[in-house]
Amino acid sequence: MNTSTSSNAGPLAGLRIVDLSTVVAGPFAAGLLADYGADVIKIEVPDAGDALRALAPHKNGVPLWWKVTNRNKKGVTLDLHREEARPLLAELIRDRDVLVENFRPGTLARWGITKEWLHSINPRLTILRVTGFGQDGPYANKPGFARVFESMSGFTQICGEENGPPLHLGYPISDAVGGLFGAIGVLAALYRLQANPAEAGQEIDCSVTEAMLRVLEFLPIEYDQLGSIRSRSGNRSQYAAPGNVYRTSDGRWASIATSTQSIFVRFCTALNLEHLVADPRFATNRVRVEHRDALDDLVAQAIGELTLTELGERLDRNEVGFSPIYDIADVFADPHFKARQTLVKVPDNELGEVTMQNIVPRFSETPGVVRIAGPALGEHNREVWGECGLTEDEIVRLQEKKVI
Repeated sequence: MNTSTSSNAGPLAGLRIVDLSTVVAGPFAAGLLADYGADVIKIEVPDAGDALRALAPHKNGVPLWWKVTNRNKKGVTLDLHREEARPLLAELIRDRDVLVENFRPGTLARWGITKEWLHSINPRLTILRVTGFGQDGPYANKPGFARVFESMSGFTQICGEENGPPLHLGYPISDAVGGLFGAIGVLAALYRLQANPAEAGQEIDCSVTEAMLRVLEFLPIEYDQLGSIRSRSGNRSQYAAPGNVYRTSDGRWASIATSTQSIFVRFCTALNLEHLVADPRFATNRVRVEHRDALDDLVAQAIGELTLTELGERLDRNEVGFSPIYDIADVFADPHFKARQTLVKVPDNELGEVTMQNIVPRFSETPGVVRIAGPALGEHNREVWGECGLTEDEIVRLQEKKVI
């Protein structure tokens, strides 16, 4: 790993990654590391490219989702099925720190790309393997996608209306969660290597289903200790009351939660419901949760008499946290997001300029930057393969044979 950095390159400047993964979870992990300054080479199969390119939405045939998930990466093509691909992959990983892949367990090994082969070329290579169910176990080779992982983790079971069916979100949240754990795993493995220069690199087995279960903190321990199984409660919080999405008199929606006793008292003051504080049904959060239906009816009635602006003024004055339910147009217009530059304009060779999320989190001394949007298919072939020693004639020959 080249540890030289500059103040505006990001804290991971010098880290070098090869991203073999596809669609969302693996590329999301590599993308986070690219946000922080890592040099990431994204490999796709020639002609077809990553399956994420086929998913909506598109503009003039250009995949928009792709542009964000694979931003800050250099894009090259390489058909890993082909025998001729292995020497090229070997050159790529020879001086790289991390390889990211999300094929089903054993797939790369069948192509001759085993852990032993990888470490024979680069003994300190960290290998992140992102899969739905992990590298072993009865389900290791089952196909899967985000909705499967969310369902099996118990997440989907707690989403939806109380008497309605389980509800999937409008975004594959488990892919992002799995990607986050994958990126954290890479950083932990690299810390070990930094502290122990004589150690070899290791494999990281990141199961997206297990990552999703990990963030559902309370579900397993409640079942283990109390035998309780949570189900759906709509927008109502299951652990604090009142906590719901409420409609105002002008037809807007606001999300409010009163997670501590002091907030509940201030909330009642804001809505002129001070008498509820002395009501024995609402004296503590525990009993409020038991009587949340009655409490919610009273709160909804009071909020329904106020416009969203009036509600916001009252809650702000009494220091009660709340938010209107934003759509993306509201996000673009919000003055706080504008002041923070939460959304940034990014140059793109295909679309000219696109807007996407800024780097999260922010570093005071080594801030990351969104340098480029996701590359076109094979956009950096000549640059990257040329750096690996291929001549122009060799690049053209391999392209004609569909190796790259």
